[in-house]
Amino acid sequence: MGFAGAMVVAMAVDAFTGWPSPLFARIGHPVTWLGRLIGVIDRGWNRASDPPAVRRVAGVAGALSVIALAVGLGWLLQVLLPSGWIQIVLVSVLAWPLVALRSLHDHVADVATPLQAGDIGGAREAVSRIVGRDPAALDESGIARAAIESLAENASDGIVAPVFWGTLFGLPGILGYKAINTLDSMIGHRNERHEAFGWAAARIDDVANFIPARLTGFLFVLLAARRTEALSCMTRDARRHRSPNAGWPEAAMAGTLGVRLSGPRIYHGNATDEPWLNEGARDPHAEDISEALAIYRRGMLLLAGVLAILAIA
Repeated sequence: MGFAGAMVVAMAVDAFTGWPSPLFARIGHPVTWLGRLIGVIDRGWNRASDPPAVRRVAGVAGALSVIALAVGLGWLLQVLLPSGWIQIVLVSVLAWPLVALRSLHDHVADVATPLQAGDIGGAREAVSRIVGRDPAALDESGIARAAIESLAENASDGIVAPVFWGTLFGLPGILGYKAINTLDSMIGHRNERHEAFGWAAARIDDVANFIPARLTGFLFVLLAARRTEALSCMTRDARRHRSPNAGWPEAAMAGTLGVRLSGPRIYHGNATDEPWLNEGARDPHAEDISEALAIYRRGMLLLAGVLAILAIA
């Protein structure tokens, strides 16, 4: 549990500072570095002229190469660090950019602010930065639903999962996870180009997020005013989601807020008939985004508190 303390410090630093814009403009961000590498592999190894079986093998090789590079770099950095408390401090500094606690909060808050002011156009523009569905088709409840779903899912992918793997393995764990998650976000799609090539990336991401997604859901349930109803919603509806993992934090948040999430939506002009989470509940509104953000903040504080206890136990 030595790395638990490092993860607490990384969360605290990110909560107060985020990743500063001048630093991003100057050197980018570790995730963008990974993204460039994955883009090079996608363009070079994912050839449309190859049959699906060959593209799947190439995708497996590409995903494993990126993950191995990230894990290897993390391991090398970690063994080169001095031992003792200095190592924990330096691990926390290196892990800080990989915990997206502040940026997730701010991006979702950017949706809530114009929506609460009645600025639907501004809210649509803000929500388009965090979800892939067509913003022009979203009314107030659709915008609120999209923002809350993104908050719940990314609380798992962006904070709980990297912190979980970082607590277990330090830098190799958190760097390896970010490589897995970035691979999935870039090539783990069910479209013509990535159905075969991105198959491995999507499956590996499913495995890596299995425990963190459920932990995130239980964090939200613990903070619910009506825990029994929230727990019932999560355990009943999580498996209805198209993702084997995202349904857990999303269904937990739906039950905690007493609103319905997911449901039909439009991507790139194509309608998809997704099942509802907490069907029968009311639609969310702008105020529910603020409440979801409050639950998120308390959930991350609770997570940090548990890690702090583990660090000193």
